[in-house]
Amino acid sequence: MAKQNITLSLDKALIRRARQLSVRKSMSVSKLLSVELERLVQDREQYDMAKRRALSALKKGYHMGGRKPSTRDDLHDRKGLR
Repeated sequence: MAKQNITLSLDKALIRRARQLSVRKSMSVSKLLSVELERLVQDREQYDMAKRRALSALKKGYHMGGRKPSTRDDLHDRKGLR
């Protein structure tokens, strides 16, 4: 995959903490940010896919074993009362 440089403006304290974290993880700050950004994007894509599947299933509906509900006309049939 082709890579492209970007410029970020970050708080100095955040940069310092990111450098410390990257040293503990034995990677560069650039690699650390790349890994975390990739994880963030993948998580969002998985969430969106799961949401689409769930909404599709809800639109389709679930058969819960019951019978078709009676219509209003069936419920209010007065012919049998006369």
